[in-house]
Amino acid sequence: MIQAFGLTSTPRKERPPALDDVSFEARAGRVTVLLGAPGAGKSTALRLMLELQQGRGVTHFRGRPLHRIAHPSREVGVLLGDVPGHPARTVRGHLRMLCAATGVPVGRADEVLEVVGLVSLRGERLGTLSRGMDRRLGLACALLPDPHTLVLDDPARGLSTRESHWLHGLLRAHATHGGTALFTTADPKEAARTADQVVTLAEGRLVADQEAADFARTRLRPRVAVRSPHAARLAAQLAKEARTGRRSVEVVREGGNRLSVYGSTCAEVGETAFRHNILVHQLADEIGDMGPAPLPSNVPGVQGAQLDDPARGAAEPSVTGKDGSAAERTEDAEGEVHDRGAVSPALPPAAADTSSPLPPPISVRSAPSPLRPLRYELRRAAGIRTGFLTGGAVLVTSALTAVLLARVGHTPQPRLLAAWPRELPLPPAALGAGLLGALAFGDEFRHPALAADRGTVPRRLGLLAAKLVVAAVTALLLALLSVGCDAELLYLFYGRELVEVPGDWLSLSASWIGFVVGCAWAGVLAAGTFRSTTAGLAAVVAVPVLVVPLVQKAVEGPSVRTAAGIPARLREVFLMQWPFGGDRYVAAAARVLVQPVGGALMLSLVALLGAYLLTTLRSRVR
Repeated sequence: MIQAFGLTSTPRKERPPALDDVSFEARAGRVTVLLGAPGAGKSTALRLMLELQQGRGVTHFRGRPLHRIAHPSREVGVLLGDVPGHPARTVRGHLRMLCAATGVPVGRADEVLEVVGLVSLRGERLGTLSRGMDRRLGLACALLPDPHTLVLDDPARGLSTRESHWLHGLLRAHATHGGTALFTTADPKEAARTADQVVTLAEGRLVADQEAADFARTRLRPRVAVRSPHAARLAAQLAKEARTGRRSVEVVREGGNRLSVYGSTCAEVGETAFRHNILVHQLADEIGDMGPAPLPSNVPGVQGAQLDDPARGAAEPSVTGKDGSAAERTEDAEGEVHDRGAVSPALPPAAADTSSPLPPPISVRSAPSPLRPLRYELRRAAGIRTGFLTGGAVLVTSALTAVLLARVGHTPQPRLLAAWPRELPLPPAALGAGLLGALAFGDEFRHPALAADRGTVPRRLGLLAAKLVVAAVTALLLALLSVGCDAELLYLFYGRELVEVPGDWLSLSASWIGFVVGCAWAGVLAAGTFRSTTAGLAAVVAVPVLVVPLVQKAVEGPSVRTAAGIPARLREVFLMQWPFGGDRYVAAAARVLVQPVGGALMLSLVALLGAYLLTTLRSRVR
């Protein structure tokens, strides 16, 4: 069950808060609806409940706040807005990535795809999905870890009438199996049809918390929809008969030739039209919204001839089905018109109803594994072509730059092999490694299903270690392949003299690999700290542009002791030769660190790691 106490959003400037002291309860085994017009505070309430937005108040999920639950994604399934996955990722790849993040078996992705009717679209890219299919994928993401509670923000948006019925049936099945279902809507009739409990919000405040039957009795009432070319004459006759019989009847002109008659029946309206020879094109029973304030019903006679107040709710057009029964016409978010009660066209295979309303429960959950973040990161990185395209672009750019530098001349061989002209702050390989590192953070803090799982992502050191490992391996491959491609192309164009192995190749190789890996790590840490890919790439470029000149000034100052002679002093300290010549590698690493670029990069990495850990501790304390 869900217990929300005093939810209040942080106000902006002098504006009132979007949500002000809202408390309600959604019990297990029931479907609860947050009802309100656009801007009433429904989405804000959900974000405050899920601790995705700062504010006051507390929400308990089965007696515990979200940050006190070991695996929140297994407790709460979330759907907020569109699925914020990478548009180039496939439907199945996106779910398999979330399987690794939430710690469920990878076969679970196919189970939920079958339930939501997306099996035939499992190979489609997220960017090609329609709005209705996107909502289905979001529901699949919410059902993936088999949660006890579903929290959905306007899940029927973009769905046709038939698909909405399927969605409401799935929520009802989830509640029947003992789960808690909470979703938002702006349609009072949808709330009355599907919910057990309706919580009404208006202008950020709680208006009512009612059972569905009480809500339907107080906020909804039946009406008769009439279409006639003589609507004005029919309205006058209905008003006259209501006054004569001292009955409470309200006639509302909806515009054109349409009337809405409250307090009467189809039979009575039809008899009045027949007695006065008034042609009627439509006569149907409907349900109307009374608006935020109940209409007066204790005054006999006509309450109004015409109302333009949208708060009372304009009646939706109606059509008649093939069997002569009334069928309500609605228009979905894609502009497609659907008739309720009439024969609807067959849905495509992806949207066909499934035989099972819910995926099977997860009987055995895997124990926490240190490889779980690594599996997630590998699936995240390999699920899209961005990394491969970036790597290919880096290799091509590096090789062409090396050839142009060799043609111009006056470039030292190490810089030539690295394709690093003096005019550029970074070589292509280091810039590409930094970009790939900055792209490593993205899905974690943009996806609500992952952001709610604070025990796993985005603030977990295991995940950070996995990202650093994958970024280091990627940068290492990029560094070696770029030098190899540059050397091959230089040999092809100019012969062997430009690709000879230098004598100090060991220290140069260590310096090159350390520099590229350091750029990748700087991108990872900066993007994770500031939650921005642009900030991650900016941090990588800032190392040679800003930090290196500061370090050089500090090293060249008269009050700083020189670091020359470190290799000799290392041998004196250890007083022994390392096995397999290990002292040479230690000396080479020391020479790299005392260089301005190496020192600046190390300083930047330490600062970014400290900032990341600081933000991690602050989020856990909060």
